[in-house]
Amino acid sequence: MSAPATTDVRAVKAPARRAREGATSAVEFLTVIPVRSGAGDLRDAAVWFPFVGALVGGLAGATRFYAEGLFGSTVASVLALTVLVVVTGALHQDGLADCADGLGIRGDRERRLAVMRDPVIGVFGTLALLGWGLLLIAALAQLSDADAFRALLAAAVVGRWAALLHAAATPPARRDGLGAAFGVTTASVIVASIAALAIVVLVDGPLRGLTGAAAGVLVALAISAWARRTLGGRTGDTLGATVAVTEVAVCLTLLAFARV
Repeated sequence: MSAPATTDVRAVKAPARRAREGATSAVEFLTVIPVRSGAGDLRDAAVWFPFVGALVGGLAGATRFYAEGLFGSTVASVLALTVLVVVTGALHQDGLADCADGLGIRGDRERRLAVMRDPVIGVFGTLALLGWGLLLIAALAQLSDADAFRALLAAAVVGRWAALLHAAATPPARRDGLGAAFGVTTASVIVASIAALAIVVLVDGPLRGLTGAAAGVLVALAISAWARRTLGGRTGDTLGATVAVTEVAVCLTLLAFARV
């Protein structure tokens, strides 16, 4: 009689441990927040991407919300962007810059991939980062503190969800590297999609939330098409660029709603 009970306990503990390790791996991978490493597979971490996005967006949004009364909307928006970059260790901005350099260089697939692996940021990468920062600040500065909070939270959630869609839509461009290591299962994408859509609808309402999510889908599709055609698939840089570009796209979409 005792053996089945032991088996049942182990059966319950295994999924719980896997979920816990996936959550800590997602936080460890996507942020610089110190956590005890779960030593989990990135496939398990994928389910938690929207929730980590909510954490990151919440921190940046809270900065924007509370700093506006002290410094005004523009400075508060710059501070929010700073938090967004610092908390993530500039992970996604690095990917955006590398993809821009790869997009701007002339050459074949191998040449582009080599340029993207170069740690030195080129002219195209620098311009991409400037454009990303200026667009995000300009969008946030025109929103009220409450709308800016909601926009940042939704942008961070949808951005990380869009990275999962990009990973699901493209094969790895290399046999090694993050693009190859970060494979996602259909089940993890479905669960993450439900979570991401539920969060943005709860935060921004059905119309704004789903429209912002649609912007993320379009970005993921566009970057996936470019990555397939020019690189042969995804890399860690294309995943990061998907997050960064989606963040701007969602904020601009929600700004358009606010101005109507």
